Amino acid sequence: MELQVFGAAREVTGSMHLLTIGEEKILLECGLFQGHRQEAFERNRNLPFDPSELTAMVLSHAHMDHSGNIPLLIKNGYEGNIYCTHATQDLCRVMLRDSAHIHQKDTEFVNKKHKKKGLPPVEPLYGMAEAEACMEQFIGIGYNRSFRISPHVQVTFVDAGHILGSAIVVLDVQENGTARRITFTGDLGRKNLPVIRDPVQIRETDYFITESTYGNRFHEDVGDMKAKLQRTVEKTIGRGGKIIVPSFSVGRTQEVVYFLHELFNEGALPEIPIYVDSPLSVNVTEVFRLHPECFDSETRETFLDNNMDPFGFYRLRYIRHVEESKKLNAMKDPCMIISASGMAEAGRILHHLANNVTDPKNTILVVGFMAENTLGRRIVERQPTIKIFGDEYPLKAEVVITDGFSAHADQTELLSYFKGLNQDKLRHVSIVHGEKEGSEALSEEIQKTGFDRITIPARGEKIKLD
Repeated sequence: MELQVFGAAREVTGSMHLLTIGEEKILLECGLFQGHRQEAFERNRNLPFDPSELTAMVLSHAHMDHSGNIPLLIKNGYEGNIYCTHATQDLCRVMLRDSAHIHQKDTEFVNKKHKKKGLPPVEPLYGMAEAEACMEQFIGIGYNRSFRISPHVQVTFVDAGHILGSAIVVLDVQENGTARRITFTGDLGRKNLPVIRDPVQIRETDYFITESTYGNRFHEDVGDMKAKLQRTVEKTIGRGGKIIVPSFSVGRTQEVVYFLHELFNEGALPEIPIYVDSPLSVNVTEVFRLHPECFDSETRETFLDNNMDPFGFYRLRYIRHVEESKKLNAMKDPCMIISASGMAEAGRILHHLANNVTDPKNTILVVGFMAENTLGRRIVERQPTIKIFGDEYPLKAEVVITDGFSAHADQTELLSYFKGLNQDKLRHVSIVHGEKEGSEALSEEIQKTGFDRITIPARGEKIKLD
């Protein structure tokens, strides 16, 4: 057996891992790479393997850095099945269409600039037709229901506790008369967050492939992040500003709104308009309502037994059309605008940032990890000037960063999950989906437990799973 890592290798984007088991080739994830525009352009368009040779594809969850390049996979010849949970399938149905729309609109905007500068036009990565066609190859499977994806590989999804439908992928492999288990965390979630259930601990595995997004960081306490949100909103309202939130439409948006809903109900904050400027979020909300099996007991009870809305979705004002979106920039009164993408690399959030980062009354609230070379990272670094659609803007708005809303496990939580594995059975650990510092820090902490068979693969590196 062999693992080859093509994305999320010493970086937090573009997750893509190829397992070779005899003649069978199984792809784990097919995510979009986000970073330098030219590098992203080249990497996303040029898959590093022949899709027609794949036996199967397995998807841990619906975030774009894990699923966003599936339409191109199909466009380039993959005809097999794409296995995921039911909720992930439903989310991808709306998210990949939204991704195609964003690619098309951003390309049109860029081409207008190119035309003025005499530059050649660019083509979108994929269109709506490819996004819709790929869904015919998805197969949804429930948690804890083992199923066979090839003659030698059986898969089980267990709850990763990251976003709606996220799964830890457990692969039980038979090769040359030997049984081996490979466990891939996808993105590992956290305990005791609202809405989604806690991640399920796997005990027995031979090979462990783990993310390390926050491998060198520690999250705020849940109570602290609610208080920080309250202070941030109060302060911004006090100076008459807007709060701009670049946020993933799945997971992060719902958590921010959940805590605002509580704060409003407690009378801790004056209510302000909350605009979710993403057509995707309307559809995602409906997907949430379809999958109470993914909720923790408290949220499920509120939803099912009391017929209530624990997220406070009724307080949100959804913005569907471009003209409505543009009107938000003319508003003078305090409000909150939540818009995708989460790393501020595409979509309507770019226009909101362009119209608001130069005003010191405003706040940019960062509620998740921003990968290297993204606009979101440059905002986190508080660079004095940032570039949006090729134009430079002075960053004068206040930048507030709260890692507490992250749906990724931090170093303590990642290490705790590792310690829950049977060390006597474990043969090897591969650390992926983390920048170099985070992956190395997690590796060092694992080694302190006495386990040292660890690899942090570089892009394209092959790892023998003997």
